[in-house]
Amino acid sequence: MIPAGYALLIEALIEAVWLVEPVSLRIVSVNQAAITLAGVSREDLQGRVAIELTATPEDHCFWEDVAAGLSHDIHSETLLRTGDGVAIPVDRRVSRVWIDAATPLYLVCLQDLRQQRRTEVELERLVAELRATLESTADGIMASDRQGRVRNYNRRFAEIWDLPEALMVRRNDPALFAHMAAAVVDGDSYEARLAEIAASPLLEADDELVLRSGRIVERRSLPQYQRGEASGRVFAFRDITQQVDSQARLRLAAKVFESSLDAIFITGADFRLLAANPSCERLTGIAQASLLGGSAKPFFHDPHDQGFFARIEQHLQADGFWEGEAQRRNAGQPARTVQVSWVLLRDEHGQPVNSICFFKDLSEKYAAQQRIETLAYRDVLTGLPNRLLLTQRVDFALRMAERSGGRFAVFFLDLDRFKNINDSMGHAFGDRVLVEVAARIDACLRDVDTLCRLGGDEFVVFLQEADAAGAEACAQRVLQAMADPFVLDGMNFSVGCSIGVALYPDDGKTLDDLIQFADTAMYRVKERGRGSFRFYQPQMNVDVLSRIKMDHAMRQGLQQGRFSVHFQPQVALDGGRMIGAEALARWNDDEFGVVAPTAFILLAEETGFIISIGNWVLEQAVRQAAAWQHAGRPIRVSVNVSALQFQQADFVSMVDDALRAAGLSAELLELELTESILLRDADEALERLHALARIGVAMSIDDFGTGYSSLSYLKRFPISRLKIDRSFVTGLPQDDSDRAIVSATIGMARALGLDVVAEGVETQAQADCLRELDCAAYQGFLCSPALPAEQFEHLMDTLGSE
Repeated sequence: MIPAGYALLIEALIEAVWLVEPVSLRIVSVNQAAITLAGVSREDLQGRVAIELTATPEDHCFWEDVAAGLSHDIHSETLLRTGDGVAIPVDRRVSRVWIDAATPLYLVCLQDLRQQRRTEVELERLVAELRATLESTADGIMASDRQGRVRNYNRRFAEIWDLPEALMVRRNDPALFAHMAAAVVDGDSYEARLAEIAASPLLEADDELVLRSGRIVERRSLPQYQRGEASGRVFAFRDITQQVDSQARLRLAAKVFESSLDAIFITGADFRLLAANPSCERLTGIAQASLLGGSAKPFFHDPHDQGFFARIEQHLQADGFWEGEAQRRNAGQPARTVQVSWVLLRDEHGQPVNSICFFKDLSEKYAAQQRIETLAYRDVLTGLPNRLLLTQRVDFALRMAERSGGRFAVFFLDLDRFKNINDSMGHAFGDRVLVEVAARIDACLRDVDTLCRLGGDEFVVFLQEADAAGAEACAQRVLQAMADPFVLDGMNFSVGCSIGVALYPDDGKTLDDLIQFADTAMYRVKERGRGSFRFYQPQMNVDVLSRIKMDHAMRQGLQQGRFSVHFQPQVALDGGRMIGAEALARWNDDEFGVVAPTAFILLAEETGFIISIGNWVLEQAVRQAAAWQHAGRPIRVSVNVSALQFQQADFVSMVDDALRAAGLSAELLELELTESILLRDADEALERLHALARIGVAMSIDDFGTGYSSLSYLKRFPISRLKIDRSFVTGLPQDDSDRAIVSATIGMARALGLDVVAEGVETQAQADCLRELDCAAYQGFLCSPALPAEQFEHLMDTLGSE
C-alpha cells in the first residue's frame, strides 16, 4: 500500500505522476493529472504495466533495466500512448524514491508537450515566413541587439553593401562595420551619425547615404521593443539611385517644359488644354489662365482646308502623331506659319488619355531662307542678279530659243580706269559708284533683260530677243547714260565703260562661251582706246589663243635659257667713239623663231612677266659690264626699266645687290626710265631715284617727248641724260617739225646740263643733221644693230671707247 501522505502529495502536483513498483513495473498510484493525460479512468490506469503505456524503444529498454536493477532514473522527451492508442509527446522524468528503508518505488513525472510542440511549429512557421519576407523585400535589412551586435541580415543587405564572401560565411561584426564605413563616401559623417543613433535607443532616424559604388541609399533606423523596452534596432536600407535619377529627370523635364523656346501644351482626350508653357503664352499672346480649359481645335488652321483639325485628329488616331505646317493667327496680328508636332498618348488599354503639342514660329526661318536665297542669287552690294541667277535665266532662254529659233545678245561691260577711283577715294566710295553705275545701266534695259554683276567693276547684260541691231542700240544707250557726269558728295567726275557684245547663236550656244567671247571683244575695245563697244569676231579668239600660247612659251623660254642679252653701241657724233651700250633682250623660240621685242615686251608688260624679264636682263647686263671692267675695257651699260619693275618695293636693293655680286662700279650702270614712271606717284619715284643716285647709278629718260613731258620733273629728279625717241629722228632732216622738236629738246637739255642721245639713227643724213643741232651721241643701225657680247667686243676694238 502507498502511504496516504504520498497519495496526497502526488495529487497536489500539477504534472502527471505515476508510482511504479520496481519488480512488476506496474503502476500502483496515479494522480488526477495522469488520468487526464492518459485519457482513461483511475481504475484502468492503476495496475497496468508501465511498458504498455510507452511508445518508444528507449522506454522499453529503460524499464527492462529497472526490472533487472540496472537503471534507476531517466529524463528525456518521449511518447506516451493514451487510452485511444494515440502517442502524445511528453517530457518524462523517472526517479527512484523510498517509501521506507525497504520499499523502493519509481516516481514517473510526465509533462504534456503537445501545446509546446504546437507553439514551436507555429514559431517555426512564423520564423520561416519572416525570413521569406526579409529575403523577398526590396530593402536590405539588418537587425542588431541593444549592444549593437548583429543578429541577422538579409541577402539584399549584402547586395546593397557589396559584402565580400568572407563576411557572409563567417560573422565578424567589427569587419562588417568597417566595410560599411569604408563603402560610404563621407565616412566621418556616417560614423558620427551611427554614434548619435546608438546613444538614443528610442530614436527613429532616416538618412541618405552616398556609396562609393555610385549607389544612393536611404537608411531607416527603428528601435525594437521587448516588454516595453528597447531591445535592439532594425536598419532598413533602400537603393534609391534610380528614384533619385528619375526625380532629377522629372525636374529636368519640368524645367525643359518651362524653358523650352518651342510652345508646348498638354490636353486631355477631349483636346482641352491642361497645361501650357510660357513660350505657348508668348506665341499665342494669351495668358495661361485663359488658355487652360480651352479647346485646342481652333489653335491652328489652313486657309485652303476647312476640315484641317479633323484631318489632324484622324492622323492622331491612326498613327499616334501628326507633323506639318499650319497657320496661327493671334488677335490683331497677321497669320504666321508655324511648325506643329502633335503626339497622342494612350493608356495600357489603348484608350487616348492625353495629347502633347509642340509648335514654333517659322517667320524668322522663312525670313532667313529669303535672305539666303537673296545671297545665293543676288549681288550683295547692288542687289543685281549674280552669276547663278543669270545662268538659270539664260538656260531657260536657250531652251526656248532652240525650239523657236530665237536670238539674244550678251554684253560684257567693264568700267574704264575704275581702279583710280578706288585708289584715290577709297573702296567705300567706289562701292557707291558701282551702285550708281548699276542703276544707270539697269535703266537702259527692258524688264525682260537681265543685268548681272560678276564682281569688281565687271557686269554682264543678257538681252532677250535681241539681234545685232537691237544689241547696238542698247549698247549706245548704256554708253550715253554712262557719259553723263556722276555727282557724289558734291564731287563731279566721269566713269566710262567698255562693252563687248556676243550674239546667240552666231557666236556661241552656251552662256560660258558667250561671256568669254563678249569679254574678248571688250578687251579689244580697251586696246583701242576704251569708251566704246565692239562685236565679237572669231579672229579675236584666235589672237587671244595666240597670246596665251606666246605667254606660256615666253615664261618657259626664260627658264630654259632661250633669252639672251645683246648690246647696241652708243656713239659720239663728234669723232665716232663708243661712249656706251644699251642692253636689249632677245628671244629665240623653237616654235616662234626669233620673236621681235615689240611683240613680246608688250605682252610681258600686260601679264606682269616684264618684272622677271627686266630683273634677268639687269643681272646679265651688270655681269657682262663687270667682265669688261675687270678686263680693262670699262664701258657704261644702259638697261631699260619697266614701270612695273621700278614699282617693286625691293627694286633699289635688287640693283645694289646685282652691282655688289658682280663687282661692277655703279657709275658704269645707267637705268633708262620712261616718263610715265616719273609721273606716277612722283614723290615715291623721287625718293627711289635719290636712293639709286646715292648708290652711284646714272639715270636717263628713255623715249623722251612721247609721253606727258614735264620740265618740272627734269629739274627735280637726278637725271643725267635724255634719249630722243626714234619717232622724231625718222623725219630728219626733211621734216621741219621733227627738226624743231629735236632742236628744242637738245637746247633744253644743254640748259639743264643733261647729255642727249638720239635713238633709231639709220642714215648718214640723220647723223649729219643731229651733229648740226649739237646732239652729242646717237645709237641705231647706222652704226650697228644690237650684237651678242662677243661680236660687240670686236666692235669695241674697231670704234674704240672712252
